[in-house]
Amino acid sequence: MKNPPGKVILIGPAHPLRGGLATYNERLAREYVKEGSDVSIYTFSLQYPSILFPGKTQYSTEPAPIDLSIKVKVNSVNPLNWIRIGRELKKARPDLVIVKFWIPFMAPCLGTICRIIRKNGHTRVVSIIDNIVPHEKRPGDRMLASYWVNSVDGFVAMSRSVLDDLETFDKKRPKVFCPHPLYDNFGETVPKSEAQKRLGLDDSFRYLLFFGFIRDYKGLDLLLEAFADERLRKTPLKLIVAGEFYCDPKPYHEQIARLGIGEHVIMSNDFIPDSAVANYFCASDLVVQPYKSATQSGVTQIAYHFNKPMLITDVGGLAEIVPNGKTGYVVPPDPAAVANAIVDYYEEHREQEFAANAAVEKLKYTWGRMVEAVNEVARW
Repeated sequence: MKNPPGKVILIGPAHPLRGGLATYNERLAREYVKEGSDVSIYTFSLQYPSILFPGKTQYSTEPAPIDLSIKVKVNSVNPLNWIRIGRELKKARPDLVIVKFWIPFMAPCLGTICRIIRKNGHTRVVSIIDNIVPHEKRPGDRMLASYWVNSVDGFVAMSRSVLDDLETFDKKRPKVFCPHPLYDNFGETVPKSEAQKRLGLDDSFRYLLFFGFIRDYKGLDLLLEAFADERLRKTPLKLIVAGEFYCDPKPYHEQIARLGIGEHVIMSNDFIPDSAVANYFCASDLVVQPYKSATQSGVTQIAYHFNKPMLITDVGGLAEIVPNGKTGYVVPPDPAAVANAIVDYYEEHREQEFAANAAVEKLKYTWGRMVEAVNEVARW
């Protein structure tokens, strides 16, 4: 890489926090370290007040990474903290500050910090945008998003739909599209039989996987309805739902009972630690993301890492990443369409072909490409 930035600060979730955002920031930090930059992550001492957090815990049970400098300093609801952190980083004069933005709630905290940093006349602040308009909308979202947009120097959007959304807020700042890189930090591929053994699964069945935090917009109800299709019930097939509920689980359990598919659905609804992720993907034949709305998804990039075929719905930016009929299926967010694709997958024996294609397609999604996109915006 030409002229990598000397000193880089990432602001956002990292250990001891858990989840996809923390995983992303830590992996991006390692890529900058590999390129020769001096990198630190400023993570949250308080990310969400407990009353606003829908899960069981925000914290990881896994050991802290020993190869990263992580400072636990940022309080998302304390304006005095924002000012202090802003002044600290303004004085430190990093060449580049990178902030992932995913929810308007974070705009006052992160925006205030970045506005103070930029007053030093040296540091460039680039935001990697998951969503600028959230899936689950709340009053004030656009006002908060606008505050954030005006707090940074430029943007990297991970889907073209988000790039288009950004244009409705700002037409002057540099912005580029770069897809979500591969999540290649969950270990090596495990033989399917071994992964199933580790999870205590019956190897006489085949398995579909729905993975990740469960929210209503992710369409688990569509998949359950599809899974009740009579054609699938005649197949030795089970569905694994692996991930913690971030919404009311009751309607889903009631739906499973109503459809009479309880014996064929495995609900693994604790948080899945990084060390167990490989088992779930490698035990499964097909990863299903039946989202009702989306921009992009880290689950897709975990599936690619393990060369897993995918079934996704044609919403947001998902179809940009999964070529229909090549590495999986792109279908409307409709139970019948989802069921038809699953039936085709098994009747036409698509697994080997799609997996081989995924092994090639995933080569597009490198962390080096993301680093270059961020640096391009910073040099603008």
